[in-house]
Amino acid sequence: MAEKTPATENPETPATTARKITATAYGEPSEVLEVAEVEIPRARRGTVVVQVRAAGLNPYDVKVVRGQMGTKEENLPLSLGGEAAGVVHAAGADSGFRVGDEVVVYPASGALAEYVSSSADNVHSKPAGLGFDVASSVLLAGVAAIDTLATLSISEDDVLLVHGGSGSVGSIVVSEALASGAKVIATASPRNHEHLSRLGAIPVAYGEGLAEAIDAARGDQAVTAVIDTVGSDEAIDVSLQLVKPHRIVSLAAFGRSGDGIVVLDGSSEQSKHFRRSAIEPLLEDAAAKRITVEIARRFGFDDAAEAFEELAGSHPRGKLIFNPRA
Repeated sequence: MAEKTPATENPETPATTARKITATAYGEPSEVLEVAEVEIPRARRGTVVVQVRAAGLNPYDVKVVRGQMGTKEENLPLSLGGEAAGVVHAAGADSGFRVGDEVVVYPASGALAEYVSSSADNVHSKPAGLGFDVASSVLLAGVAAIDTLATLSISEDDVLLVHGGSGSVGSIVVSEALASGAKVIATASPRNHEHLSRLGAIPVAYGEGLAEAIDAARGDQAVTAVIDTVGSDEAIDVSLQLVKPHRIVSLAAFGRSGDGIVVLDGSSEQSKHFRRSAIEPLLEDAAAKRITVEIARRFGFDDAAEAFEELAGSHPRGKLIFNPRA
């Protein structure tokens, strides 16, 4: 009897399974990440299944794998990846999308995969001219950036100090603040000062002499607000010398909330409103290159653990991108 050809090798038979990165336990990515074969999701009413072209890798993903966001055994295996861009593979009734639409999924769950399923509420049309790599990596950082700016109501009347101005969130804070007419001073390592200058900010080096460097950068204008993406005591201590605590917003200094600064984690109703309202404008700004997202490196299934290790350490400026076709 002749052997049957496996269904997956028959071009007329659609694939029913696909690859997905999961963590089988909590721990170091190199030890717990694996590529699983899972069923391709089916679209149901109000949901969309997207074939992923690119997904953004974020420090939050590393924290989830290491158990820093909780270690509930019932959540294993972990589905990873919070933002993606791709093409609609299947669309349920009342979803508002059609097969073939180019879209961005945010917030997403399990985006480090060949296919991701999402509520249609979290699927957004990708503007023409916006590449999949950038589209997949602008929103998670971008909505946090807009939340900080909106919380402080930054305008042309402000001199804004941004701690960590060359990072994924900080770069968007800098660009959007400058677009509002504010003067921006941004801290970063010296190797990123040219990048900040190109954006239009005044760069200063963090570390010894930070307060004096900020004084020199601001000239005869007083700093009126601070956005912190770093969370270091140095950043907060210097900021408290410059402005009142309620004019300091941090995305990272959770241990300093007792000083009266505003610490944002996205959970308040105000933050949720600011972040949700920012999605479409951010995509349009990225498409028009009013904000830029640098891509540092691309990874695939074979080097996913390496990507997580690089993400956890000191990596080049820019976003790390997962490409399921790599």
